[in-house]
Amino acid sequence: MAKARELKGRIRSVQNTRKITRTMEMVATSKLKRAQDRVGAARPYADRLQEVIGRLLTPELAARYPLLRQPETVERAAVVMLTANRGLAGAFNANLIRETRQLLT
Repeated sequence: MAKARELKGRIRSVQNTRKITRTMEMVATSKLKRAQDRVGAARPYADRLQEVIGRLLTPELAARYPLLRQPETVERAAVVMLTANRGLAGAFNANLIRETRQLLT
């Protein structure tokens, strides 16, 4: 009798765990979909940003400003890193900084 009650308790426990797991999966799927939508919405911004940065250095501008000319030897390089300033970014900024540091070393 005690064995059957114990077995029913375990079955209930597994069923509850399954419900919790399914709920967590649904929440994760929803968050992933929302993140993918945000990435898609940011695509035009990223494309425009790339275009603007690409236009920053033109041969005409380099001819006008000696500091923009390509040096014969590269002694130093600059990296422009853009981080998020919105809340709930998690470890995004820290990961971006870490990756940038790895790129520079």
